[in-house]
Amino acid sequence: MADNKYTFGMIGLGTMGRNLLLNMVDHDFSGAGYDKDTAKIGLLEKEGVGKPVKGFPELKDFISSLQKPRALMMLVPAGKIVDSVIEDLLPLMEEGDIIIDGGNSHFTDTNRRVEYLNSKKLHFFGMGISGGEEGARNGPSMMPGGDKEAYQHVKNIFEAIAAKVDDEPCVTYIGPGASGHFVKMVHNGIEYGLMQLIAETYGIMQKGLKMDDASIQKTFAKWNDGRLKSYLLDITKDIFAFKEEGKDMLLVNDIKDEARAKGTGKWTSQVAMDLELPVPTIDTAVSMRDLSKYKALRVELSELYDEQLPLMAENSEEFLDSLEQAFYFNMIITYTQGMHLLYKASKDYQYELNLAAIASIWRGGCIIRSEFLNIITKAYDQNPGMELLLLDETVQGLVKETERAIRKVVAAAIGSGVAIPAYGSCLNYFETFRTKNMPSNLIQAQRDYFGAHTYELIGKEGVFHTEWQAIPSHKTNN
Repeated sequence: MADNKYTFGMIGLGTMGRNLLLNMVDHDFSGAGYDKDTAKIGLLEKEGVGKPVKGFPELKDFISSLQKPRALMMLVPAGKIVDSVIEDLLPLMEEGDIIIDGGNSHFTDTNRRVEYLNSKKLHFFGMGISGGEEGARNGPSMMPGGDKEAYQHVKNIFEAIAAKVDDEPCVTYIGPGASGHFVKMVHNGIEYGLMQLIAETYGIMQKGLKMDDASIQKTFAKWNDGRLKSYLLDITKDIFAFKEEGKDMLLVNDIKDEARAKGTGKWTSQVAMDLELPVPTIDTAVSMRDLSKYKALRVELSELYDEQLPLMAENSEEFLDSLEQAFYFNMIITYTQGMHLLYKASKDYQYELNLAAIASIWRGGCIIRSEFLNIITKAYDQNPGMELLLLDETVQGLVKETERAIRKVVAAAIGSGVAIPAYGSCLNYFETFRTKNMPSNLIQAQRDYFGAHTYELIGKEGVFHTEWQAIPSHKTNN
């Protein structure tokens, strides 16, 4: 500590804020924390006993405790609370001080705050953080974007506390404006898609193959030891082994089948629609969380329509091999959609995103980390301007290797009545994107027929309109 002043400040000492601050202290940076809840302050000081960390219940005292130029992060709920905290900070801060929003703010809010705080001569940037409680304490993946000068001032802190893969920190400057929060939003969209795919895989095993919990756990564990290795599969195999003390049933079987959400998946879908770029697996994942909440209707319909599902395959071991390949196919497609959205946003919003660097920092610390991200990183390293991941030669080989399996699994699930909306969306996304001539010409003709919206012709410049109703019908006389 210099002159008894702390290196970095944290506003919001909940699980993420407290653990990030303790992570910094573990890496020889002194830290001050602020929270209105004195219990959270007490927990910070208890867990940081003997270390250069202190909590403050008064904002003025907290600000006064920081080295100049002051650098602090807000980890508070997204929305109006962030704006409220900023307004409380303004009278206490000085020109050149740095404010970082480490929450899941919508990127448009971050754009607004960048301009506002710049007018106040304060540095500001938004930073997406992934990894949950464990990541915050032991090494998260972080996506800072915005004021580059401000980031350079705290770069050494974030590189020290970040997760490491091949001795490289899982943090990098993302780009200008709200790019950091935008990339984190897309990260969360991919997360939604992968989680839905894992849930559907569980449904196939349980309902379609009639597997018991132990067999399901064994399968997920086996997959996680191979090319499907990922954080989400790792925690899934743990969930299928967890029983509360004194109980015979897995805890997961006692949990209501009504999925909640904080909105970042929905934001991803909304932005993708604004940019006119398809992310159907993410869209489907958001929709299925919404559908799951209609439990009473689902129960009623299950009684009206027979839910007795026939077995999907007689040889479950052989089918599980196909299911593993199908899941790998789906994983490729889900990441492809997310990376394509980043490519499009980079062009439209002038973010100048380095897709290889983004994939690289997602390899450790974050929720969507997986072995496949090594392949994505290499693909964009070799071809930084590549628009779609499916164009990469290595990825092409993996897709061709697994596409027969995904068709087999989807067909079997449909035949047995097992719901697989995300599986189907991945396959249909691929089938449509590899289609040279889509039937969309009919849609254009229909639009022109009923709304005079015009159309374009193959091999001829310009736009055209036809008075369709003026064309005589050709009727066959009987």
